Amino acid sequence: MIAAKGLEDVIAGTSAISDVNGSTGKLLYRGYDIDDLAEHATFEEVIYLLWYGKLPNRTEYEQLREQLVANRELPAQVMKLLFDLPPRANPMHLLRTVVSALAVYDPDSSDNSPDANLRKAMRLTARIPTIITSIERIRSGDLPLKSKPELSHAANFLYTLTGTEPDELSVRAMDVALILQADHEFNASTFTARVITSTLSDMYSAVVGAIGALAGTLHGGANERVMRMLIDIGTPDRAEEYIKGLLIQKQRVMGFGHRVYKTDDPRAKHLKRLSRELGERQGNLRWYQISEKVEEIMRREKGLYCNVDFYSASVQYMLGIPIDMFTPLFASSRVVGWTAHIMEQMEDNRLIRPRAEYIGPRDLKWVPMEQRE
Repeated sequence: MIAAKGLEDVIAGTSAISDVNGSTGKLLYRGYDIDDLAEHATFEEVIYLLWYGKLPNRTEYEQLREQLVANRELPAQVMKLLFDLPPRANPMHLLRTVVSALAVYDPDSSDNSPDANLRKAMRLTARIPTIITSIERIRSGDLPLKSKPELSHAANFLYTLTGTEPDELSVRAMDVALILQADHEFNASTFTARVITSTLSDMYSAVVGAIGALAGTLHGGANERVMRMLIDIGTPDRAEEYIKGLLIQKQRVMGFGHRVYKTDDPRAKHLKRLSRELGERQGNLRWYQISEKVEEIMRREKGLYCNVDFYSASVQYMLGIPIDMFTPLFASSRVVGWTAHIMEQMEDNRLIRPRAEYIGPRDLKWVPMEQRE
């Protein structure tokens, strides 16, 4: 038996949801190239695609939007819980706690039938953005805002976060960011969700576990550290000295390298373009220029490509999203992929139970306590 550290390159199952080709830098959702989806789709269309396996027609699209709008509001008891929790706690801890509480008030919580799981997936996708924007407003001393039914998923997130209806570029930037982060094969949080599901647990338990996995800095938390690094650098002319200093100290430069991609991350170029466009609109290209300089240095010095976390940091920052809300926002997108994988796992389930290569001692003999050193 040969162990692969971190299960690197181990095929742990089959899936028809997404495909990552690390050698060519391709990402497919249900057979559609991520480039086409980022260029043309709305997040709602991608939700439908990942859950149902096809792009929606006009009627199906409108029905999905109506269902998301109808499920945005939190149960009164859960909203009260948000006010009772420490407002300055880690937002991912708050999100994990509140999503867990949602299960208590969901009549379908323990029902693992396909119809019930679709209803739960809809509620989770609609309500996680409400949780996130409510956390931010409560800790800022403001009251959570009611959603506007006419606004899209992306636009409503920005509106309920800031209190101002976003412009077209901001909505499109948010839409694309959500699309690009919706799924990515058997990443750590998705695999966590599938492992929990394989025990025949419920969807809420699987999503709470996935949120816990996403919180790590080697997974969803990376873009927060990217933005803090950009702020530390401050100006493009300081990037060379700063990054080389990290490399000399053998410290990780967040936002670079990927376990699967050996070339460009196909998601990064779309976020890079949006980072530039948002900077141009604001008349401040500083974050884009610093990012571009860091990217150039890392390619030259280490031969590493930036991943989805790198330019998503400056995009989200320029959209007015607080840095410690970057990872919760990631969860609001990835919950679509998590729930798609949970439902796929349920369709043909087998308990996920890998083996370990034992490397400890053998043949030790029992020693009475009085004789132990």
